[in-house]
Amino acid sequence: MVRTRKVKEKRCLVTTSSKWTLPPGTIITGRWKGERYLIQRLLGQGANGVVYLVKQVKSSRQYALKMGFDTIDLQSEINVLKALQRKKRKSGLTGQRDLSYLVEVDDYSLEGKEIPFYVMRYVKGEPLRPFLAQQGSRWLNVAGYSLLQQLEGLHRLGFTFGDLKPENVLVSPYGEVELIDYGGVSENGRSVRQFTEWYDRGYWGAGGRTAEPSYDLFSFAVVCIHLLAEAPLKEVASGLPQTRSKGDLLAIVQGEASLQPYRKWLERALEGKFRSTAEARQLWREQVQKQVLQRKSKSSTPAWMMGAFTLSLLLLFCALLFTFWK
Repeated sequence: MVRTRKVKEKRCLVTTSSKWTLPPGTIITGRWKGERYLIQRLLGQGANGVVYLVKQVKSSRQYALKMGFDTIDLQSEINVLKALQRKKRKSGLTGQRDLSYLVEVDDYSLEGKEIPFYVMRYVKGEPLRPFLAQQGSRWLNVAGYSLLQQLEGLHRLGFTFGDLKPENVLVSPYGEVELIDYGGVSENGRSVRQFTEWYDRGYWGAGGRTAEPSYDLFSFAVVCIHLLAEAPLKEVASGLPQTRSKGDLLAIVQGEASLQPYRKWLERALEGKFRSTAEARQLWREQVQKQVLQRKSKSSTPAWMMGAFTLSLLLLFCALLFTFWK
């Protein structure tokens, strides 16, 4: 006799800052397709919705599920993701790993309201900031390279991520990156649909909000500064808009010891001087390799530990190059 366990659906709301979230244990049942997803935890919350880690009840597979605050806004985001899928198929980039932008789109009925949601691929990991706090800032080398690979694939398809921030970057235990919450994804040449002030180049008077690869590279540069030199960034970010400038960021890069290994890359990204994301990725790789060689010659770290870290870098580079460029 096979016993089945019935999962009880929780339907209470948690309100935060005029927005709502659903607690772990809630079952999301699609109105039209009937698929059921168990909320395991909150992954992130943005201006137009919340992203949960969920488990599909029938298969036990984990996915990321985004539920929107506004139907029209989320539908616009879904349309962008569908366009990404179409462009990927037409581009013939079959060597890229399957990004699975969309697994399913449906509505969820809650307290008399129809709430739209979509389901997408999930890479087991944790947000960038806690990952580095646990593994060490050195792992920004690996995660940063993987992130640039992700952005390069998106840019080649004609889109800009837009709302790039630590909370929207998940990192696996081996440094592989997955971007979540595509609310800011915009077609190149158009205005960025969604952004967060600190990582927006318009906030720093460093350029406009036109969707283009250089916008994402600028955002990633500020993410690096935030992760490695948070105190001085907070200080300059609190200044008046008329006095806040790109020069403040460049001064931090030039003055903070924690940023020196990345100085050349950060300066070029902040200045918008990369000709392409591929060029940015290549320079990142070169600076990481340089750091590894310097540490091997100067560090007192045990040889086995340095070897393990170096091997992790090489394996990630090889895996990403194989899946993206084969």
